[in-house]
Amino acid sequence: MNIAMFSDNFYPELSGISDSIIDLARGLVKLGHRIHLYVPKYSETDFRMYGVPVAELDLDPAIAVHRLPSVRYPAPTNQGRIVLPTFFRSLSVRQNKIHIVHTHLFFGVGMEGLAASRFLKIPLVGTSHTPIADFLRYSPIGNRLSQRLAKAFVSWYYNHCTFVSAPSNGILAEMKTNGFKQPCNVISNPIDLSTFTPARSPEERTRIRLELNLSGFIVLYTGRLAVEKHVDVIIRAIAVVKEYIPKISFVITGHGQQEQSLKRLANELHVEDCVAFLGTVSVSDLARLYKAADVFTITSTAETQSLSLMKAMATGIPVIGVNARGLSEYINKHNGLLVEPGDYRGLAATILHLCRNPQLREDLGKGGLKIVQQWSSERITNEWDALYREICSHTISNRYGITN
Repeated sequence: MNIAMFSDNFYPELSGISDSIIDLARGLVKLGHRIHLYVPKYSETDFRMYGVPVAELDLDPAIAVHRLPSVRYPAPTNQGRIVLPTFFRSLSVRQNKIHIVHTHLFFGVGMEGLAASRFLKIPLVGTSHTPIADFLRYSPIGNRLSQRLAKAFVSWYYNHCTFVSAPSNGILAEMKTNGFKQPCNVISNPIDLSTFTPARSPEERTRIRLELNLSGFIVLYTGRLAVEKHVDVIIRAIAVVKEYIPKISFVITGHGQQEQSLKRLANELHVEDCVAFLGTVSVSDLARLYKAADVFTITSTAETQSLSLMKAMATGIPVIGVNARGLSEYINKHNGLLVEPGDYRGLAATILHLCRNPQLREDLGKGGLKIVQQWSSERITNEWDALYREICSHTISNRYGITN
């Protein structure tokens, strides 16, 4: 089967959406499919910002990347691009004999995917990764009327799909309140369980810490440094924890618009000596950082799932998140602890609690490792494979509520 995926967000932009699309494409190729990715073209500066060579990803020959001309768009990574739709990309879709279109976002590239599906009468499925309100945060249009219109547009867009997935129930429920009516269900983003694995022994963990020059009780955050991620809440919590545990370490990877303000906050709170900004790191180094950490913390109020969170579970370390959006659907008493958004003192108390209870850390780590298996790349890829085949063969099951 020839599958076209359209996304306004892709490599080298730092994003879980991009990572999930690449992982899914690789998995589908293993099942015999050919994938065509229609994505924005990024500048050399965008590649350098990510710390990678200015070159296309080294993907399987069965994965073709079609880069569409784009212009810069304000985004928390400073890498955002937007494609101005021409609606001529349908010619490429027809030439590549696409059987099904999978759209991942609803801006310029997403509109091209919708148009290709309509013009060529090809089935369209969609994934809603992010609430529209989080996109509007970086847009000049921010009044309430604009927000209502934008939410209505997103529902209109996904109502053209035969089926729509999202990584959490909350985003689907929000879409339904704004007119979305198509069959839908939660399908997790795929998690690479071969790269992100627990340390094989305490000795390996100690060795990694020495190699990375890390010590003490290590709190880890990985991802974009954006306003909605509220990394400042973690830094404020670390300042409180430091009064009780002088050897606390907070390790941050990633980049974004908030990096300088976060560094200033660490200096103001006199915790610059225990807060490490490592920037964007390679996948192999990221996997080692997870193994070295004692706990993963995320205080974002905009997550529909968080691949960073899933990677922590796959590594077997406990997680702390805030009781907001998708995080509350993925964190439970078996794998982590929840605190209220913005409550840095509550977060500090939770970090201290885990620091003082190694058995609880071990139990939660084991719980996360067990839970995350259901979202492995192989399982999620097989789920999409079955769904694509059902839609294209018109033998739809009742599992997703789709009717012929």
